[in-house]
Amino acid sequence: MRRIPLLSLLCLSCSVSAAQLPPPAKMDPPPPPALNANESADEPQVTITRDTAQTVEEYRANGKLYMIKITPKHGVPYYLVDERGDGKFARQESLDSGLRVPRWIIHSF
Repeated sequence: MRRIPLLSLLCLSCSVSAAQLPPPAKMDPPPPPALNANESADEPQVTITRDTAQTVEEYRANGKLYMIKITPKHGVPYYLVDERGDGKFARQESLDSGLRVPRWIIHSF
């Protein structure tokens, strides 16, 4: 019998003490870091050169050339990719790696 009044008194005291707490101070988030004029946020720099016979797109990351896309005026575009980072470019017909993930149908409605 003494448990019920004791529990109600405990609940009442907890709610009163919680109501008396001041709200937490609202702090503004810090400003984002400033970027330098030469620095971009993880985006590659693309230089596009148009010629009468082809369009050349050079992709650079941190100032280093890693891929060139060549689009002839009449033909299929191809890529020159520096896979190892040693400055030697290998020709690729597409950026598709050739990996095919199996897609099985388990159940259809």
